Amino acid sequence: MQVAIPLYPRLTALDAIGPYEVLQRVPELDIVFVGEERGTVRTENGFLGLTVDAAYDEVPRPDIVLVPGGNGSRAFTNGGEIVDWLQAVHPTTRFTTSVCTGALVLGAAGLLQGLTATTHWAVLEALRPFGAEPTSERIVEHLDERIITAAGVSAGIDMALRLVQLLVDDIGAQAAQVMIEYDPAPPFDAGHPTRVDDAVMTRVIEWAAQRD
Repeated sequence: MQVAIPLYPRLTALDAIGPYEVLQRVPELDIVFVGEERGTVRTENGFLGLTVDAAYDEVPRPDIVLVPGGNGSRAFTNGGEIVDWLQAVHPTTRFTTSVCTGALVLGAAGLLQGLTATTHWAVLEALRPFGAEPTSERIVEHLDERIITAAGVSAGIDMALRLVQLLVDDIGAQAAQVMIEYDPAPPFDAGHPTRVDDAVMTRVIEWAAQRD
């Protein structure tokens, strides 16, 4: 089975690489990084480069699509080559998925109309113009429509494990989790705005403003 992960300028690296680390452990899955053209794209802050191995027209029938998020995703809310490609390939995928603001790209492709969906907490309401109903759940599945969306960044790892469960079985998903030693025990319970105080959110806003 072929898994296509689109790359574009100013994506969030972990949105793509977190799920990749899970999925590439599964022998049945062949992963390809796709984009507008072959070559390097730079992630959000420009420090890290990731390589596009195939152009969109070279990957016409992927089994799985996993769209990462990041500041660069906003460039496609009114269309673009990735949106055209999603509209073309979705009818034959087993699952079309997103991480973080990758959901906005799915929305721009018309794939979230009438569905609940999730994304990063800071942009949940941006899903509404695409006909989606925002929800703060970590992973939102619509298996009949073959759509799965995951919340911010690290949720992509959880979604990838769920994909392995769906595509292989429970044992395979657990095997992948063990292989990457995904056993999170963060030093703070600060993974969502509902669990932090104003001082933390003030710092979040200050740092985000410096990165935009």
